[in-house]
Amino acid sequence: MISPMFIAHGSPMVAIEDSEYGKFLDKLGKTLPRPKAIVIFSAHWESKILTVSEVEQYSMIYDFAGFPPELYQVEYPAQGHPALAKQIQQRLQSAGIPYVVDEKRGLDHGVWTILHRLYPHADIPIVALSVQPNQSPQALFAVGRQLEALAKENILVIGSGVTVHNFQILPYRDRPEIKKAVYSFENWLEETLQAWDLEKLFAYEKIAPYAEVAVPSMAREHFVPLFYVMGAAGEKVKVETLHRSWLFEVMSNTVFAFHPIH
Repeated sequence: MISPMFIAHGSPMVAIEDSEYGKFLDKLGKTLPRPKAIVIFSAHWESKILTVSEVEQYSMIYDFAGFPPELYQVEYPAQGHPALAKQIQQRLQSAGIPYVVDEKRGLDHGVWTILHRLYPHADIPIVALSVQPNQSPQALFAVGRQLEALAKENILVIGSGVTVHNFQILPYRDRPEIKKAVYSFENWLEETLQAWDLEKLFAYEKIAPYAEVAVPSMAREHFVPLFYVMGAAGEKVKVETLHRSWLFEVMSNTVFAFHPIH
């Protein structure tokens, strides 16, 4: 069994840089049980309707600009898993959750940057799924609930996003009030996850301290992958913070593991 995880993808440079976070991901990939397959929700694949990838061989999407040439040379030739994709579709259909199928899209940097560090040989099949930031947290959690059984099959469910993600505050990152805001939000999130208070978590936009500073509505897609993996973990869950560091002092590189309690 392997626990669902929320893994920050941070800057695309995490794929190649010799950073604290990059080194952590290298180590994490060596210590986790080797999954039979990976199901991953990426903040960089948004859609109105949940989309399930049924690709056999993924191509690369370099969905960024202005980075060093070596980043555009990274290849992650991962295979898809059409059979698992169909299994997921059956679960969604049984639950009455609308979805569509994609047979062409490659892997965006929300996927390949972190997997390049975790599993550099690209030898684990992947099913990618889109995120729907305009849906309620409850609806996204309900999608994740349909994937709960996958952990028992040694399939790793990942939500790839960023818990504190606001480019607009970068010019002001040295101000104490900005750091207080983002750190307060991140601490609230960790404490509320550990308490497994779903009611508060679903209402984070209204009740979490400095929510609009840490997760502005325009960047909601980076936060919502969290709800899918929460749902995939089940009803009773122990949340473990595996890592936290900060990019530019105010953008979080946080990794949560969601351990089901039976």
